Amino acid sequence: MNRGHIAIPLLALVPFLASAQDTSERQTGLPLPTKRHVDFSADIRPIIEQSCLACHGRERDKGGFRMDTRELALKGGDSGLAITVGNSAQSRLIQLVAGKESESFMPRKGNRLTPEQIGLLRAWIDQGAAWDRSVSFARNEPPNLHPRRPIPPEIEGVKLPLDRFLDAYFQRESISSQPVINDRLFARRVWLDSIGLLPPPDQLRKFLADDRPNKRELLVDRLLNDNPAYAQHWLTFWNDLLRNDYAGTGYLNNGRSQITAWLYEALATNKRHDQFIKELVDPIEYKSSGFLDGIVWRGVVNASQRPEMQASQNISQVFLGVNIKCASCHDSLINDYTLKDAYGLASVFANKPLEMHECNQATGKFSAPRFLFPQLGRIDESASLETRRRQLAEILTHPANGRTPRVIVNRLWARLLGRGLVEPVDEMDLPAWNQDVLDWLAADLVANKWNLKITLARILNSRAYQLPAVDHPEHPTGKYVFRGPGVGRLNAEQYRDALSSLTGVGYVTPTANVDFSLGAKAANPRHEQTITRPIRWIWSEPAADKGLTSGSINLRRTFNLPELPTHAVAAIAADDIFELYINSIRVLNGSNWKRPSYANLRPYLRKGRNLIAVQAVNAGSGVNSAGFIFYCRIDIAEKRFDIASDKTWLTGRAAPRWTGFAFDDHDWKPVAVLGPIDMKPWCLQTRLEATVSGAYFSGSVRAALVPSDRLARALGRPSRERVVTTRRLTATDLQALELTNGESVSRILRQGAYKLAMEHKTTPVALINQLYVHAISRAPSAQERDIAAQLIGSPVKQEGLEDFLWAIAMHPEFQLIY
Repeated sequence: MNRGHIAIPLLALVPFLASAQDTSERQTGLPLPTKRHVDFSADIRPIIEQSCLACHGRERDKGGFRMDTRELALKGGDSGLAITVGNSAQSRLIQLVAGKESESFMPRKGNRLTPEQIGLLRAWIDQGAAWDRSVSFARNEPPNLHPRRPIPPEIEGVKLPLDRFLDAYFQRESISSQPVINDRLFARRVWLDSIGLLPPPDQLRKFLADDRPNKRELLVDRLLNDNPAYAQHWLTFWNDLLRNDYAGTGYLNNGRSQITAWLYEALATNKRHDQFIKELVDPIEYKSSGFLDGIVWRGVVNASQRPEMQASQNISQVFLGVNIKCASCHDSLINDYTLKDAYGLASVFANKPLEMHECNQATGKFSAPRFLFPQLGRIDESASLETRRRQLAEILTHPANGRTPRVIVNRLWARLLGRGLVEPVDEMDLPAWNQDVLDWLAADLVANKWNLKITLARILNSRAYQLPAVDHPEHPTGKYVFRGPGVGRLNAEQYRDALSSLTGVGYVTPTANVDFSLGAKAANPRHEQTITRPIRWIWSEPAADKGLTSGSINLRRTFNLPELPTHAVAAIAADDIFELYINSIRVLNGSNWKRPSYANLRPYLRKGRNLIAVQAVNAGSGVNSAGFIFYCRIDIAEKRFDIASDKTWLTGRAAPRWTGFAFDDHDWKPVAVLGPIDMKPWCLQTRLEATVSGAYFSGSVRAALVPSDRLARALGRPSRERVVTTRRLTATDLQALELTNGESVSRILRQGAYKLAMEHKTTPVALINQLYVHAISRAPSAQERDIAAQLIGSPVKQEGLEDFLWAIAMHPEFQLIY
């Protein structure tokens, strides 16, 4: 056969065959494959990144299918192979992106693929599904995981490491050097930032007159070592972070427990931060378990809010700077964390394997205990619950873990300077604007045995902290450049405490159940001298300590004061119940003699004759011990006028209508003295002395120690049903309305004006100077003094003084921290 004659017909078949193939392709209804060589990096990678990775990359495996690598992509998922190499028309991936399975159109969210993109995918599969070996869509290791201690640059004349890092930063950013703020501004700033209080005028004057070159460092040390004031200020910070409160959601149905006593002790004694974390993650029963236990909600809740999942969310956010709330319901849409990550950490706290729920629907898959960053440590899946919690605590605080110390130093920097080194503070997978400062502070914290006060001192003593304040926009755009701390606002607790110190009108008794003596001795050498006279247990009848039938009695004691007191704090206990009245005003009640109540009585006392009246109840059935004990430390200038329960008190049987307010002595008789404070069955000497001492040296009852009220809520105090890491800095309409028209501020200023008018009837100029220095740490200008004097009048008028207090309370220099 002549081969030349056969070749011509075969060649003629090529166009026919190609046309037949195109016809076959068109019959599939699929876009045709691209008719050129496809490059994976240039053509395919952008499609995968844009449309596939949200569900099938970065360790996400929706439907069991992952595209992190070529091997995983070719492996397929729960429904079989997704890619049939060399045959795109039969590849389920193409069927799905082309919409051939209407119920499973991919991608489910976002823009659908164009015919051109599908054609590129088809050609890529037909050409062998080549994959550049250097390309992986696996999750990248996030930053800020491993420890690093950078060496500060050598800069002539600059000693502190933080200042050396920042000077080099300013040079790189071409920022000219600024002088630090003056002593007056520094004092007010550091007083409020370290212990949350306005600087007392006498202490401010001493600081300003001090000519020692290191007086700022000495002041920082003194303030941070005022343990009661430090603990009560930073209690607010940690209550927000650990969503601890005294009332609210969960407390009504015993679905939530406080950690207040444990937290206060940790702050007052400056517990090591690594130990602090360990005791929260592997809790001390009945002391620190409330954080881990979460809130047991009333009724049915979403699976993402079961207590184990709350623990996973809270620990991730507070100690790792990662928000996985989104990943607790489905693979996160805002970061790389997956449902498997959230359930893995939650399983550390579960008694049995947790079934994973996606969008509250059971998946049939169960999670295994797993740390969020396995490269930092692993959890033994077969270990007991107690062992797993202990392992997690060790991973979080291990020297090889650089994330945990970075998170807390970043939070402290943000708290003191208005913006974190990493911002937002709950996105620690982002780089810092100055990585050296962040890394050095974190490494320094660990090197100093996790002592947070040392870290605070490092920041407070730095030039960065002492630069003039600048405005930080609420919604910044572009690159952030540090130029100084942001202008701050008094938070809800600071504002209320400032009003209390200015007017003398504060809270009477704390709700927080804490031991106020903790740290008081170290901060105050006079700690042992708080109680100076004998205290006795008393009742209406002798031998009440041996047992009486239930019943009520009245107790009273009158006394005279030559002047209004500067301090008046009392500790009270009764077996079983008491109500305390001062000058006909009900002050507080108590029902737990094992933990004496304490109250600030200064707002209720007056010059001249005063009356303490008590109704005490011996409750219960049968025969029970009964007793009452009271001690009040009263200071007037340098003199003491203490009152204690003793034989000078009078008693009377409780009448159907409470009549204990009367000053007359009708039907009253001397009390029966049962014995000394340390007598059995109460043995209360140590605890009562500690309560008096702690109450005295902590000053008036701080706002951090009482539940939120309308004013606090308006000023931004959160409900603490969830972790709150930052409060809003800008004012709101609600705040403006509450401050100008709210009853709370009006009542405080009205009562304060009354008290101050009684104390300063003929000295308006001295009062004006005192209030200006106390409120805004400076003397008034001549014009300010004249205007205030016209308002107040001479002698002092209460109405005018109230108007002046309003002006001070609304003054920007009072409300802001410059």
